[in-house]
Amino acid sequence: MTQQATTRHGVILMLTAVMPTMAIIALVPVLPLLLREFAGVPGAAVLVPMALTIPALCVALFSPVAGWLSDKLGRKRLLIAALVGYAGFGLLPLLLGDLRMILAARVALGVTEAIIMTVATALVGDYFTGERREKWVSIQIATASVSAIVLIAAGGALGEALGSRGPFWLYLLALPVAGAAAIILFEPAKASVAAATPAAGKAQGIAMLVAITFGIGMLFYTLIVQLGPVIEATGVTSPATIGLAGAAANLGVMAGSMLFGRLKGWSGETLLAIGLPLVALGYVGIALSISFALTAACAVVISIGNGLMLPTMLAWVLRRLPPETRGRGTGVWTGSFFLAQFVAPIVAVALSGVLGALSSVFLFYAAAAATGAIIALLRRGTATQGA
Repeated sequence: MTQQATTRHGVILMLTAVMPTMAIIALVPVLPLLLREFAGVPGAAVLVPMALTIPALCVALFSPVAGWLSDKLGRKRLLIAALVGYAGFGLLPLLLGDLRMILAARVALGVTEAIIMTVATALVGDYFTGERREKWVSIQIATASVSAIVLIAAGGALGEALGSRGPFWLYLLALPVAGAAAIILFEPAKASVAAATPAAGKAQGIAMLVAITFGIGMLFYTLIVQLGPVIEATGVTSPATIGLAGAAANLGVMAGSMLFGRLKGWSGETLLAIGLPLVALGYVGIALSISFALTAACAVVISIGNGLMLPTMLAWVLRRLPPETRGRGTGVWTGSFFLAQFVAPIVAVALSGVLGALSSVFLFYAAAAATGAIIALLRRGTATQGA
């Protein structure tokens, strides 16, 4: 008899979704401390911020491999091993004084993060179907957003109490999650080739969905990276006030993902046609705003749009993927999203040089989002989600 997943299985998978967020967010409050600590190291101005962001690049590069391994070797054992490795590599900088060794440990952390994110997402697709799957996809995005608020506060408190290495202790949280996963999760049954063959055609078109996800990721992470500078441009320089705006934006992502939970029966094209105009409107507002209140409000509007679209794309991909290639498919999806996280600040700087100002970059993104909304509207009547 095939084992059925319940709420407790979903909760464990949601807890694993916190790990990729923790990899970066928890260290943000101690970035100035780390920069001062390694000020005498050649290239520290580049290497220290890279130590924060390099796990995202590793997720982008290794998620497809992680997905392939999970399809071949099974999901549960690979996830547990990755969680234990995540804790070990996450804690390792507590023992290291060499910046390059810390950077190497962060690369290893990123590889385990790629496995965790990919396998946990594939398990959501394995364990749940239909509306239950859509519900857990929306909760996964919301959990990551809410955890960002909690983790940045926890990282700041540990940094205040223990110095620049304090937030690294948070990686210990992966161990109880690994223990719970070992006790509660189960290995999903493998689909037979004969049964899976009719579903294989649904994998067609995944590349387009992955490309759209990359574009949404660019819209999402550009706001996150540039929110501090654009708020400072309104005359507000208080870190606490900027942090409050960032927390409001994360709550906007959660609100958007919960909205997806209400509208999950609608087509993907329809949801994109709702989310993209919100993003376009918000970017226009930020580009033209000289007020902190308006800038913060527009950031929330953008976040609601992105929070609606991210679970839309993930659920869309999971519906199209047959069980025997679900790991690889979710790996490619995860890789595209985290690649957007890594390149978003680079592209923003490059476009600023070409267009002349950051506000012009925001207007460019608004135009791109509006164009995408028009295409989604045109396709709404003729395309389906592959359901």
